[in-house]
Amino acid sequence: MGFTIGGIREMRSSSRRRARSTEISAVAEYTGLWGWDVVPGARAVRAGSGRTDCSCGAADCPSPGAHPLAFGAELTAGAGWEKAAAAWAETPGAAILLPVGRSFDVLDVPEAAGRNALARLERMGLPLGPVAVTPTGRALFLVAPGAAVRLPDLLYRMGWDDASLDLHSLGPGDHLTAPPSDLGGHGPMRWLRPPALDTAARLPQARLMLGTLAYACNRSAVRTGRSAAPRP
Repeated sequence: MGFTIGGIREMRSSSRRRARSTEISAVAEYTGLWGWDVVPGARAVRAGSGRTDCSCGAADCPSPGAHPLAFGAELTAGAGWEKAAAAWAETPGAAILLPVGRSFDVLDVPEAAGRNALARLERMGLPLGPVAVTPTGRALFLVAPGAAVRLPDLLYRMGWDDASLDLHSLGPGDHLTAPPSDLGGHGPMRWLRPPALDTAARLPQARLMLGTLAYACNRSAVRTGRSAAPRP
């Protein structure tokens, strides 16, 4: 039995409704359960010749699909399903962005190093927060606010300041594209370690995991010849 044109349209409409429902549920969870602010973000639009444009309409957009919408209303922590549904009705298809530097900062490392570090941290029984992975191969560790400002000093104190580490931070003014949103046309964001009630509001201090992350990043760089021993 074949599909009618009307049936195909109904399937597509149903798929769009499910996608919107998933987005709204995620937004309501981030604000209501985890106590995070949420900002509607621009989305990436596939163009010809492999080019990625931005839904904001700017031809020279420096961050296609990875920045807040100028006209999108921010949802503050505590907003529930109804407010999330209303906000996303005004910006259908918007990406879910979490402002960094308020409830959390982010430590950004290669995914392979992040997975190795996460396994070591779990075996050590250290407190951990959520960890996201990007479709571009990065692992993002959510930590207590203030990590971005203190990162150079923390690395110095641990002797890693002279090492060539692929370890970066996100802080105030940055935004994290949250699962299940698409990251700049590359694919969806995913949680490697999802938020939980006992960790989302009490994120770990960066200093508790930074040594392990730095070590994992250094080990990961051995294959490329970019590794460097920590300063004694």
